[in-house]
Amino acid sequence: MKSILVALVILGLAVSVFAALGTWKNVTLIDSMCAVKMKDNPDAHTTACALSCADSGLGILTADGTFLKFDAVGQQLGVAALKATKKKDHLRATVTGELVGDTIQVQSVKLD
Repeated sequence: MKSILVALVILGLAVSVFAALGTWKNVTLIDSMCAVKMKDNPDAHTTACALSCADSGLGILTADGTFLKFDAVGQQLGVAALKATKKKDHLRATVTGELVGDTIQVQSVKLD
C-alpha cells in the first residue's frame, strides 16, 4: 500500500511539472521599452527596433495586450531569432516555456 501511495505522489508531481509548461502561439515578440507604446499596433514594431532595444528585455504581447517578459534563456533565444529572421516587422512568434509570475522561463522561441 505504501509503495502505491509513493508511486501516486511521484506521478502527481510529474504531471504537475508537465502541466506547468505552456505554449503561446501567434504572439508578438517585442522589447519591454516598446511594449506599451506599440500595444495598439504591435505588428508595426520592426525587427531593427526590437534588436536595438533588446537590452531592455524581450518578451511577448499576448492577445489581451499583456506583456510577459523572458528569462535570460528566452532573452538569448529571442535575440537569436530576431537576428536570423528576414522579416522587417510582424514579429509573430510561438514561445514555449513555464510562466512564473509575469516571466516566461523559455524553452523555445520560433518566429512564425
